[in-house]
Amino acid sequence: MAIVASAPGKVLMTGGYLILERPNAGIVLSTNARFYAIVKPLYDEIKPDSWAWAWTDVKLTSPQLSRESLYKFSLKNFTLQCVSSSASRNPFVEQAVQYAVAAAWATRDNDKNEFLNKLLLQGLDITILGSNDFYSYRNQIEARGLPLTPEALAALPPFSSITFNVEEFNGQNCKPEVAKTGLGSSAAMTTAVVAALLHYLGSIDLSSCCKENQSSNLDMVHIIAQTAHCIAQGKVGSGFDVSSAVYGSHRYVRFSPEVLSSAQDAGKGIPLQEVISNILKGEWDHERTTFSLPPLMSLLLGEPGTGGSSTPSMVGAVKKWQKSDTQKSQEIYRKLSQANSALETQLNILSKLAEDHW
Repeated sequence: MAIVASAPGKVLMTGGYLILERPNAGIVLSTNARFYAIVKPLYDEIKPDSWAWAWTDVKLTSPQLSRESLYKFSLKNFTLQCVSSSASRNPFVEQAVQYAVAAAWATRDNDKNEFLNKLLLQGLDITILGSNDFYSYRNQIEARGLPLTPEALAALPPFSSITFNVEEFNGQNCKPEVAKTGLGSSAAMTTAVVAALLHYLGSIDLSSCCKENQSSNLDMVHIIAQTAHCIAQGKVGSGFDVSSAVYGSHRYVRFSPEVLSSAQDAGKGIPLQEVISNILKGEWDHERTTFSLPPLMSLLLGEPGTGGSSTPSMVGAVKKWQKSDTQKSQEIYRKLSQANSALETQLNILSKLAEDHW
């Protein structure tokens, strides 16, 4: 049976840069763009001698990129080994698979060993699909002679093929990059894969996530997705994008980075199952408060032009500026935080007025 899970993209409305440091808050909104993950058995049956196997197979398919990656998954160490072209690798999905399976094994009931083993020995067939809104289709629209309008974008088939930006540097072509729109595709993709795998492996029940007092399922998805996403990107970010992918729109204060310190031990010979157990038991001190835009208020996003900014380099530049002029940066941060709070207050007032009188 196939399991399909999806997670939304994000927009950080307030809190840019400030959200990197506790206790600064930011308002993050989920979008109608969603990433989908489909998980099903790779093989219909398992061979009689498969119980002695130390490895199982994993296939990752990304139809929009026309890519298929094949892996061997260690049933002992919960690690992936790519056996296809390295150019087709996706580090976010790789980490999502490793940490989700390790979490499923670490939290399993003792009577679920055979069930979990059987699912893994059948292999994992994973397909990922992202809404068109995550990517730029400017070139395709212009090639068709159509205007750059929402209507022209909506006319494209769902999950259209993704193009690449190929830039030249000193007369040489750089490595092609996917033309993205900045809606948090990697966070939404990681979250969708983690959620689909945890449900498929019996660790959570996604159908009960929306019921009252059933937030523990989403909390587990959040912790595993945050961990996988941070490891894949090579740094511990603020996590607002993953938080929005799991919980939707809200007011967010980041978790203390130290909670993921044990994740670094995975590269030091510490078993991944032990690492993930420590992470699940860690003190996740992020704050999440309900927030939504007032009724009838819509947030529209546009693509200003070709190219875009690099978040890591911009964050690095801001941090460098903070260190070079501590007093001035603190004053600017204080004023910016006050302005963000004022905007949040006014939006909440509008929501309350609508609730009372509309």
